[in-house]
Amino acid sequence: MKAKVHVTLKNGVLDPQGAAIESALAHMGFNGVGGARVGKYIEIDIAETNADKARKAVEQMCEKLLANTVIEKYSIEIAA
Repeated sequence: MKAKVHVTLKNGVLDPQGAAIESALAHMGFNGVGGARVGKYIEIDIAETNADKARKAVEQMCEKLLANTVIEKYSIEIAA
């Protein structure tokens, strides 16, 4: 199975990379751009045939390594 994980900063956490992107886009003439947030996208192949077991394993990976759960949130998509 393949797990797709999106990790982003929680609402209210300062995102300096997102602010830099907004500023750069404005300087390039892209007006009206706001709310840019930067995150991580991770794909993992898992040797598991049960989607529920795969999701639980990836949740543990996120909690222990892939996401800093103090300031980040994550979403998981499991595909066969």
